[in-house]
Amino acid sequence: MMKFPLMRNNILREDLDAVIEHLKQDDPILTHGANVKAFEAEWSEWLGVKHSVFVNSGASANLLTMAILKIRHPSGGEIITPPLGWVSDVASVLQNGFYPVFADINPRTLAMDTVQILSKITDRTRAVFLTHVQGFNGLTDELLDELKRRSIPLIEDVCESHGAKHNARLLGSLGWISNFSFYYAHHMSTIEGGMICTSDPDVYQQARMLRSHGMVRESTSEDIRTAYQNGHPDLNPDFIFAYPAYNMRNTEIGGILGRSQLKRLDNIVSRRTENLIRFLDKIDSTKYHTDFKLEGSSNYAFNLILKEADDDLVERVMRKMRESGIEFRRGSAGGGNQIRQPYLKGIVPDGHYRNFPETEHIHFYGFYIGNFPDLKLEEVDELCSILNAV
Repeated sequence: MMKFPLMRNNILREDLDAVIEHLKQDDPILTHGANVKAFEAEWSEWLGVKHSVFVNSGASANLLTMAILKIRHPSGGEIITPPLGWVSDVASVLQNGFYPVFADINPRTLAMDTVQILSKITDRTRAVFLTHVQGFNGLTDELLDELKRRSIPLIEDVCESHGAKHNARLLGSLGWISNFSFYYAHHMSTIEGGMICTSDPDVYQQARMLRSHGMVRESTSEDIRTAYQNGHPDLNPDFIFAYPAYNMRNTEIGGILGRSQLKRLDNIVSRRTENLIRFLDKIDSTKYHTDFKLEGSSNYAFNLILKEADDDLVERVMRKMRESGIEFRRGSAGGGNQIRQPYLKGIVPDGHYRNFPETEHIHFYGFYIGNFPDLKLEEVDELCSILNAV
């Protein structure tokens, strides 16, 4: 058993008690029902958007978001895509017939750098798909203003950054669409789960239909349902499929867990931030990178990044972490530079990963280690003491 795991106690007794109370009913609804709808409404209010659609994972949220974009651009185009992020960020782009154009990261936020993003925009750009990596705010006013000026939609992947802010607004409320994950290791958990968020009514209706086989009856718009029924009088109104879609619904259990955990999410963010400040204060800044952009951050994990490329030191750090029971992930988010992955072979030029030196540094010399609400400050101190002794 790891002394310092990536996550500990992310589902509490009070969450399980809420599920058990539901299950005690004579005939409890287990699939998508009232608690899912309530969780969607409560999440929308917390985030500051008009609509949210609860799905079975953050990766599914990515996939449906790109499917919605494909409805608007059936012939494809380019999506500016993060090289440092989870595989589904890139996979969802490919799966919907778009081409990923990568932009290197800003080492202070681990998100795509604004200057790099703007340099990659062409007349083929259909969206900027920006991942807020591990709790850091990846937005800048310059990026938001320029995308608005050019009428290029911003899609925010906030799967690792619940509660982070830009100019006092929660991340996920500034883009055209945003995606969240409620996987066990994240800020809050529904075991598996994700959310698509938007204030665009058309996106909302399409997300609802795409989530459930493309069925028109899933739309809450009477005008949409009527138009499809009138246009297809030969079809049973209950079984009209507008899109070749998916089944990505979540369950009542997921909805109950989400509603329970949302009540303490703001406190979770505060505790994680307190831990991060302690970590950065105690860790050796001569060996490790500490110059992160903390304004608005909502820390997901402690980022341990060597200041300089040092193959000997990085091996000693990994050996020390294994010996000390410190669970870690090399390469930070998603295992490092996605452009190196075999699924992109033949899609991007050979050796393309070399054009992203900041991401390459994280790939070989960066890690993340666990930060969670019940991590005690003395444990943070012990963790830093171990790492500083390498």
